Amino acid sequence: MRREGLSGNRRIRIGLVTSNKNKVDEILSIISGSPLEIYWLNIEKLEIQSSSLEEISLYAARHAFEIARKPLVVDDSGLFVEALNGFPGPYSSYVYKTLGIKGILKLLENEGNRRACFRTSAALILPPLEKVFTGETCGTITYSPRGSGGFGFDPIFVPDGENRTYAEMSVEEKNIISHRGKAFKALTDYVEGLLL
Repeated sequence: MRREGLSGNRRIRIGLVTSNKNKVDEILSIISGSPLEIYWLNIEKLEIQSSSLEEISLYAARHAFEIARKPLVVDDSGLFVEALNGFPGPYSSYVYKTLGIKGILKLLENEGNRRACFRTSAALILPPLEKVFTGETCGTITYSPRGSGGFGFDPIFVPDGENRTYAEMSVEEKNIISHRGKAFKALTDYVEGLLL
């Protein structure tokens, strides 16, 4: 493990590459109290077409690093709906902008199987290190939107063990069980290990 140059620092500044302000706020809440200092790095995220969130996030992180030349992280997430063979998956952002919540509910209109999983892949570039962290939370898709919190498909996703959608939870409640919370908790634990 190469830790040179990290052990003396008590805080590590890492840029978060995204155009989604909601995602920034959510991640800042997740890492609160950790040695990470994440700031919004609002540069264009280059997305490749792939069925792998890990591949998409790592490619985007490497591209962003070529521009910024600073430690950074790129998060890519998707909603994988079982009855739709994993759709929208890595295309969730595009599908949300084009079909929206109503479009997904329409596709599931006569479908009894409402199982789905949210997944996040967070690619960290912390020279000389590159590492990808993943998180997954499974649950069900509701028949109609509920709640005013969160963003994206949050109003139609109820995680296992809950009767509320992500959008009906506080940010803190969601972060404890969410796909993004799990991925960034793993990332934070990793960085804390580098500082030991």
